[in-house]
Parts: sequence; structure tokens; C-alpha cells
Amino acid sequence: MNPFIIDSNFFIEAHRSNYPFDVVPSFWKKVQQIANQNLIISIDKVREEIFKNDDELTQWCQSNLPNDFFKDSTVAIEEYSKVAVWVNSKDDHYHRRAIEIFLDTDAADPWIIAYAINQNFPLLTHEKSEPERKSRIKIPDVCKAFGVNCYTTVEMLRSLGETI
Repeated sequence: MNPFIIDSNFFIEAHRSNYPFDVVPSFWKKVQQIANQNLIISIDKVREEIFKNDDELTQWCQSNLPNDFFKDSTVAIEEYSKVAVWVNSKDDHYHRRAIEIFLDTDAADPWIIAYAINQNFPLLTHEKSEPERKSRIKIPDVCKAFGVNCYTTVEMLRSLGETI
């Protein structure tokens, strides 16, 4: 089974609201376990998004995730180019600013999609598809165009046969 590639909102939303460290420690033990089993991975751009706050989540990731958890996204440069071309081709739908934000050089979203395409991995994100929205490009909508399967946390855990 291919590992799931994890978006930053998986970690950030879990930490801030859904599964705080002090309330649901079993969730974080499960994340550590499945990361150590290579069932979930992420990319360097997600690491940058998480680590920029240098908070409790950053410390948890540094202490509990394998050293190779965050992969080098540049292996997916060709797929990134395809994602960028596709997004730019949708300028009749999306506002120019939405395209610029999505393709910002520091943005993880196009890179995580490109990596998922390159590796043929399913992608875990908390974003919801909003194909009619013009002001923001959503990960699931781009994934759909490239045949990448998107999952939520619960869907991923079910797929892996895991409980917390």
C-alpha cells in the first residue's frame, strides 16, 4: 500500500482544535506509529509551513516523526509544472489573485499535489472541494483534475484499519 501524503492542515487543525495534545494524546501516538510504519509521509514545503511557528506542534514533529518523514518535493518538478499550467489555464474561472496565491513560491499546496501525482500517493487534506469558488483554489479540485484521491483523517484511518 502506498503511503498517504499529508497536508499541513492535518497537523495544524489536529493540534489547534480537533485533537489537542493534552486532550487526545492517543491520536498523536497513532500518528507517530503510522509515520514510523511509513504509512504517512509529507514534503519539505509542509515542514516549512508547520515549523515557521516554532510552537508545541513544531517540537512534537521534531521529536516524534522519523527523520525522513518530510520528503524533498523537487523530485516532482515536472508534475509541479503540469499543475501550474492547469491552474493558469483556469484563469477564466479563478480570480487572478487566487491563482497567484496558489502558485506562490512558498505555498505547499501545488507541491503536495505534484508529489502525490509523481508518487501515485493518496493525499490527506482537510480542505473540501469547492469547484464553483472563484476566490480560492482548493486542493481536492486540483487533485480531481489529475486523478489523485483525497482523504480526510477519518477516511485515512479507516482505510488503514486503524483506531485511536
